[in-house]
Amino acid sequence: MMKQRGKQRPLGRKLLVGLALFGFLIMVMATYIVAPLDYRAEMSEYSRLAFCYTRTAAEFIDGDRVLDYLKPIDGDSRKGYYTDDYYDDVMKFLASTQKECKLMSSYYVGVPYEDHFTYVWDAYTEDQPCPRGYSEEYDSDAKKLVVAYCFKKDPEEKITIIHDETWGDIACAYSPIFNSDGEPVALAGVDIPIQDIINATIINILITDSIILALTLIAITLGYGFIKRRVVQPIGILNAASKEMVEDIDHDRFSDLNIHTHDELEELANSFGKMRSDLCDYIARLSSVTAEKERISTELNIATQIQADMLPRDFPAFPERKEFDLYASMDPAKEVGGDFYDFFLIDDNHLALVMADVSGKGVPAALFMANAKSLIKNRAQIGGGPAEILDYVNEKLCEGNKLQYFVTVWLAIIDLSTGKGVAANAGHEHPALRRADGDFELVIYPHSPGVAMFDEILFTEHSFELYPGDALFVYTDGVPEAADNENVLFDTDRMLKALNKDPGAEPETLVRTVRSEIDRFVGDAPQFDDITMLALRYNGAAKSAEELTVDAVSENFDRVLDFVDSFLNGFDCPQENKNQVRIAVEELFVNIASYAYSPETGTVTVRVKTETSPPSVTVTFIDEGVPFNPLNRQDPDITLHPLERQIGGMGIFTVKTMMDETEYEYRDGKNMMTIKKIMK
Repeated sequence: MMKQRGKQRPLGRKLLVGLALFGFLIMVMATYIVAPLDYRAEMSEYSRLAFCYTRTAAEFIDGDRVLDYLKPIDGDSRKGYYTDDYYDDVMKFLASTQKECKLMSSYYVGVPYEDHFTYVWDAYTEDQPCPRGYSEEYDSDAKKLVVAYCFKKDPEEKITIIHDETWGDIACAYSPIFNSDGEPVALAGVDIPIQDIINATIINILITDSIILALTLIAITLGYGFIKRRVVQPIGILNAASKEMVEDIDHDRFSDLNIHTHDELEELANSFGKMRSDLCDYIARLSSVTAEKERISTELNIATQIQADMLPRDFPAFPERKEFDLYASMDPAKEVGGDFYDFFLIDDNHLALVMADVSGKGVPAALFMANAKSLIKNRAQIGGGPAEILDYVNEKLCEGNKLQYFVTVWLAIIDLSTGKGVAANAGHEHPALRRADGDFELVIYPHSPGVAMFDEILFTEHSFELYPGDALFVYTDGVPEAADNENVLFDTDRMLKALNKDPGAEPETLVRTVRSEIDRFVGDAPQFDDITMLALRYNGAAKSAEELTVDAVSENFDRVLDFVDSFLNGFDCPQENKNQVRIAVEELFVNIASYAYSPETGTVTVRVKTETSPPSVTVTFIDEGVPFNPLNRQDPDITLHPLERQIGGMGIFTVKTMMDETEYEYRDGKNMMTIKKIMK
């Protein structure tokens, strides 16, 4: 019986939820579209009304008399300002108009000056914030520019939104008041809070959304009822019948279905009935075939695992050995393949590398591969050169080889202390070699015939030498002969191009890059041959760090420099690199001798470590003086003239500039300053 995955949700409920979400989406979209339109409409209406009031005030007020009301009595503002019945009439007009029009927060008349605005009439009467003669400095350049723009003969009527520190965001409208000479002498202004406009917009949106919601609910109700009758219920009947078929395939439930929708659902019900009948026949035939396939598949899976376990797959393979890094992979074309690779230490100083390809595919080739691999490794452990080893393996494999299988082999033995090696190539692909700081190139030379092709074969071998930073890449013919759907081969040129994308990369990266390029090239074309690769990088013989401990006094600098020079002289690099290390060593040692223990004395330990890939030298100074991290000191501004810079700091700045790495650590009561230079 088929198990249900998670809690089942009825189709009708999903449909209802979907329709509800659709309705909600319509409301959101409508709000998104209507809101800005309504806001602009409200703003336009408020703007029209505001300018109507400012124009009314400008036309009502006599411009020739405005400035007279700002003259103090007897020239003393403390005695008040000149007033008359006309002034009071204007104030009553403004106050009554503001009282009738609730949209205005302020209705006023004032005279603009360069830096301030002086009120003549202000209809805002709650606490009289702006009495006659009150001058208000412009709280922003924007407001100053707006007032200046409106204070001219024919300004454009355009509402302006200004942020006021007291009243918040307000919409301002201004109209100029002219004297009898036609010159503007004052401004009639109306302030409208932006929040009032926003509130009006929100009310309109809520009304619109309410109408849309009502219409949407009606549409959802009608649509859901129709879809439920014509779609959901017939599908439910088909679903129930299908479940019964799953539980009991022999019971014909589909012939009893009452689905007469005269559309695709009725045809689907008939198709289910035909499918059930055909499925019963197919299951009967499949049962016998499946049992046999399962037996074969189980055996092949076991064979695949056995073959995979025969190849070394744990990387890094020799983590304790720093002389080399390697990585290998094998991807069979079928469940099992005929390719194999191997690598093992014959003794503490000699590494054996094997890359081989058995003729043929499948289980027979895999069995022949297992025998060949065991023979090569067992014979190599005894000793002898590659040619001698292959001669022995050839003799053993030829015995009883009625199927005429053979194996191409590339076998090399490398002396890890010197990088010198000997290789024998029995009909295999040409290896690719990269010298340090170079690119991969094929190493082409005459080959011997494949192992087990003939009883008597003379295998030849050749010598080679690896230097620190060199790399080898060996592979089977499945790499260059990988083909796309047009039967175009990947070939060795594309392989070298893939390797040289990043020739100095780690061996694992090299192998994965080539595999990635093969997959990209062949696309969805099937794999016809096993793909096996091995990459090795030679780092050179390992050299441990050495130390020198001396008293931290300047007289011992020559000893320290001679000690460091003994390592630097081993590098074949520009003299500039060596001089940079010497300068850094002098700066750090002199600083320790001068300041670490002052006024007392102590010792300093100089530890030097060299590496071959990439060539580099690391120098560490260890002292027990006063804790001090020179790297925390601020770098001097070298753009300044020397007389303008602060004294000090140039020494450690020079060290950081010349070295590739600088690091400070205070541990166990000791200062530890480390510098590293890559010798390019």
